[in-house]
This record gives sequence, structure tokens and C-alpha cells, in this order.
Amino acid sequence: MSPANHRHERVGEEIAHEINAMLAGELKDPRLEGMVVVSEVRVQPDMKHARVFINFAGSGKEQSDAIKALEHASGFIRRELIERLQLRRLPELHFALDHSQEYTERIDQLLKEMKKDKPAAS
Repeated sequence: MSPANHRHERVGEEIAHEINAMLAGELKDPRLEGMVVVSEVRVQPDMKHARVFINFAGSGKEQSDAIKALEHASGFIRRELIERLQLRRLPELHFALDHSQEYTERIDQLLKEMKKDKPAAS
């Protein structure tokens, strides 16, 4: 595969890096206080849309407020990304909560319960 086939993956990594830098100091919205981190950015191969997954420890309302704050700031984020990454066209950003950590913990819990309930083989 040529490097062009993975361009959308590299752009996604760069977008995640730059948004994390913005979250660390440039975005001043009080709804983004605390540990908000971009865990992954999935860019479609046609480079038209990007799903930005964030981790945020907090209540359900705080998590939805953080998503709303990021959506509200998406214009600023897009302008900054275009300038920093020097892209002609930036994918449209869609923000979503990353539940993979919760799923991983739940699977680990279920596996431990299965192991505990299973009698030892002789």
C-alpha cells in the first residue's frame, strides 16, 4: 500500500495531537475543566468527516456538557487546525464520548466472574 492510502490515518493522529494541545491551554470554556483528552480521531478515507473521541471523567451531564462545549468551539478548532496543519480542506469534526475504557473494564469484570465461578479442572 502506498503512503497516500494511509493519509487519513496520519491526519487523524495530527488532529488528535493538536486538539489535545488546545485542550491543555487554549480552550477556556468552564465546561471543559478537568481531564478532557482526545483518545482517537477517525478520519474517513475521503477526508470529509472526522469523529473525535474524547475521554472525560465526570457525570453524564458533565460529559454531555463537554461535548456541547467542543461542538460550540468547533469553528475555532477548525480554523486553528487548518492553520497549524496547513491543510487546504479539513474534515468536518464530530465529537463523541469514548466508552472503550468502560467496555474494557466491564469485559475484565465478566471474565473474572467467569473464572471465579468455574471449578478448577483436575
